[in-house]
Amino acid sequence: MAEDWLGPRGTGDARQPEEPYMSLLDLPLSSDLNRIGEQLHALARAQSTLQELLQAVVNITGELELPAVLRRIVRTAMDLVGARYGAMGVLDEDGRFLEEFIPLGLTARELAALEGVELPRGRGLLGHLIHHPEPLRVKDIARHPESAGFPPGHPPMRTLLGVAISVRGRIYGNLYLSEREDGQPFDRHDEGVVRALAGTAGVAIENARLYQQVRNSAEQFQRLLLPRLPDLRPFAAGAAYRPASAPAAVGGDWYDAILLPDGACAVVIGDVVGHDLRAAADMAQLRNMLRTLSYDPAVPPSTSLARLDRILQALDEAPLATALLARLEPADGAWQLHWSSAGHPPPLLLLPDGRVRYLHTDPGVPVGVAADLPRPDHSQAVPVDSTVVLYTDGLVEIPGQPLDRGLDALAVTAARYAGRTPEELCRALAENHPSDGHDDMAVIALRTPPLTGYART
Repeated sequence: MAEDWLGPRGTGDARQPEEPYMSLLDLPLSSDLNRIGEQLHALARAQSTLQELLQAVVNITGELELPAVLRRIVRTAMDLVGARYGAMGVLDEDGRFLEEFIPLGLTARELAALEGVELPRGRGLLGHLIHHPEPLRVKDIARHPESAGFPPGHPPMRTLLGVAISVRGRIYGNLYLSEREDGQPFDRHDEGVVRALAGTAGVAIENARLYQQVRNSAEQFQRLLLPRLPDLRPFAAGAAYRPASAPAAVGGDWYDAILLPDGACAVVIGDVVGHDLRAAADMAQLRNMLRTLSYDPAVPPSTSLARLDRILQALDEAPLATALLARLEPADGAWQLHWSSAGHPPPLLLLPDGRVRYLHTDPGVPVGVAADLPRPDHSQAVPVDSTVVLYTDGLVEIPGQPLDRGLDALAVTAARYAGRTPEELCRALAENHPSDGHDDMAVIALRTPPLTGYART
């Protein structure tokens, strides 16, 4: 009975199932353990790569300027697979040759060694990928039958991973990677990661191209609204306009200049509040009205601005704008600058001896605010061969910093290019502006000629 209760050899209740017996022979072999370890390692690597790839997608698609997008794609691919060198080859319109080549990873010494060497045009292995846009992995470039070698001074490269990038079904270019940091050749995992990145790269490139098209269209539209400066001789004149960096941000900045019947020259700069088509339309309307109002030489600039204010008061939705209307006229053997400001930054005067100064005065209130407020006139003697520069605040405003800092930077740039023609001066000011570029900007410059032939008053 006791035996029945305890079970055979005292193992307990005979009705309980026996514990399975595990023999050492049943344990996984070391090869199996190694295989499991490799699989776990591969899984961890894939998970890490997926996270990096997702972050890369966010980084690439966040760029809008095409040159920055292309460089970001190359740098991201290098980081994902640990490559020392990377490059993007952009194909020409026919898709036969490399029109642009963007290399990254070269040191300053390696770049110096390649100075004067023509950029690749798409021969050898680079050409192979152009004509056969399938992923290409090469363990030894020199031994590949289509290798064309490297030019003198080129750093040694042994391995290559190439992937084509397509935009809307058309091959846009190729992504080239060389030399993994760990010295190993590129593997299937690297190829898969770069192929996934190439798919995102095509979308990012297309977005950047569309952004550029929209921006170019907005800029073209804005320029069509701006006047072409007429023949202002004997004055030398120049002007420049730059759109805002945001896509489709059509602005309200404008400039204008006309010769008056008495030989004086009227010049105006203005900025309508807003960055849309409405602002651009309001700008064109204000420009045309102010050109008409400033044509009468007997009327001071303040009166023209006051009349503009009264006209705007009669409109249902009057635009708000800053403006500065000035007139250069001969007086007492010199030139005299008369101007009135409607909330606009002060004129910048470049004197023949190299001095640069702002003509600070009461800026007044913008047009469209209060038509009954008086508008003062200001006057300043201007020597022959001086340059008067008028500009919009987009040229000098730096977010989070006082306006004086931008004005000081503009004055320094103006002094550096004071000896150039007014056209070259305006172009230099627009290209070397201190602002962040998020606002459109306009600048116009007028240089006083000799007084020969002008009446003395």
